[in-house]
Amino acid sequence: MPGAPTIREALDAAQQATDRIEARVLLREVLNQSDAYLLAHGEDTLTAEQAQQYVALVVRRVAGEPVAYLTGRREFFGREFVVNPAVLIPRPETELLVELALQRVPAGAPAHVLDLGAGSGCIGITIAAERPQARVTLVDASEAALEIARANAAQWAPGNTRLLHSDWFSAVAAEQYDLIVANPPYVAEEDMHLQQGDLRFEPRTALAAGADGLNDLRRIIAQAPRHLRAGGGLLLEHGYDQAAACAQLLAAAGFKDVFNARDLAGVPRVSGGHLRG
Repeated sequence: MPGAPTIREALDAAQQATDRIEARVLLREVLNQSDAYLLAHGEDTLTAEQAQQYVALVVRRVAGEPVAYLTGRREFFGREFVVNPAVLIPRPETELLVELALQRVPAGAPAHVLDLGAGSGCIGITIAAERPQARVTLVDASEAALEIARANAAQWAPGNTRLLHSDWFSAVAAEQYDLIVANPPYVAEEDMHLQQGDLRFEPRTALAAGADGLNDLRRIIAQAPRHLRAGGGLLLEHGYDQAAACAQLLAAAGFKDVFNARDLAGVPRVSGGHLRG
């Protein structure tokens, strides 16, 4: 884009290299404006600095860098969460885990919830924001991830969240909860998808979990009963082909009414159960 392009010219040029919607998202980021503004001001000329910033973002996107990392934000459950390469990018299918959790945390009633491997905090913070009477503890083994989660908690649920540095249950050894939720690493170490798409840029420690992808799921399921109150529940996101394995692990650990739920694409996405009350 030589010289000083207009908004329309900049978009037309970018759309030759990347997705049309992504081109608009990136220009909105540079201009800090809305789609409506882009439409209404298509003949406005970008400054040289704006044009340079936009080209740089488009080049990075063409190289595969996720849009969420380029903008530093991703929408989840109607809220905008800060993200960076230290955390996984929140995904729509994970909203199922939140919906199932909210069904188990009564509105207007106290409850103690634990979010394991919180990352950006989108799961636990959303639960806390939707259930202000609940107390939600979020833990992660990555200090860099906790820094992002703290920023998101301050934005959306500052009054009823607590964030701790913890390798799964290590920092909450003496505590018990009404509900534990987790979206742990569940991709097999040699899965070819780790070399494709956005996954190439996301933290591998938050994605891969052993030869079959079940290492962390096994650990969480085995240890969860000692951290749940009688009648307490466990909800886990997992891979498309791991529902049967999770059901077996949950039953072996003493969970009752073990179930699996499918996401909007029909993929088995969340498994769970509860301890007998």
